[in-house]
Amino acid sequence: MSEKRKLEFFLLRYVPDAVKGEFVNFGLLALENGANGAALVDVRFTKDWRRVQCLDPQADLDVLEALQREIRQEIGQTRDRAALLQRMEDSFSNVIQVSPVMPALTAKMASVEIEDVARMFLETAKLRASREPAGRQKILETMRGEFERAGVLSLLAAVPAEPYTKSGDPFQFDFGYRVGSEIKLFHAVSMRASVDSAVMLAARYPGIAPAMERVAGAAPMLTAVVESGLDKTRDEVTFAWEMMEESRIRVAETTEMAGIAETARVELRA
Repeated sequence: MSEKRKLEFFLLRYVPDAVKGEFVNFGLLALENGANGAALVDVRFTKDWRRVQCLDPQADLDVLEALQREIRQEIGQTRDRAALLQRMEDSFSNVIQVSPVMPALTAKMASVEIEDVARMFLETAKLRASREPAGRQKILETMRGEFERAGVLSLLAAVPAEPYTKSGDPFQFDFGYRVGSEIKLFHAVSMRASVDSAVMLAARYPGIAPAMERVAGAAPMLTAVVESGLDKTRDEVTFAWEMMEESRIRVAETTEMAGIAETARVELRA
């Protein structure tokens, strides 16, 4: 059995308007920690610039393609990860931003693993003949229904991330309650059509959790509720699922909600 390697992935995002914050992923970096530091081991870029041009018809593709060449020259040479990422952002006045780190343990070659991840984030998804229009909304409805049946819905509240991150952060966990020295959090995460929200939750939570514990004086325990019957043979689903678990997020399917709601009823003595 081959030894697993610890890679770190970063998305490169084109952000033409910092106020709106809208972005398009156009590049993916893979770094690997070694004895001599973090080396850039591989890189992928979008093969179709139409998504960038759709967001910003005035986008300078020559500049973006020049950035590709510059980054490719860094492969196998850069050892200062922080300096590399900061230089990319500084060079383009925040028009190009780097995503939070997405760690991954893999037995695959870096080139194979990054190809799989690039397919998830850089390629335009193909439309399916039949598509559920609101995966997250359906999960939320199931969660609300089970909490209501257990008689605890009125005792739960959304938990904003802003007190534990930065002013203006719009993210909030869907449901939460405090019991003893713990804060139980529950968040609906749809992975049927796209795993982006699962990956971003896994990337953000390790930064939110310690701040919440410090400020609130209670340890957060997050459960991500996903659709039942997901196809776990899909590499992107497995990747996102494992990433959440590595970030200490419990992953539960909607079929487990009745039990989760009953536990909440007991803990809240409803």
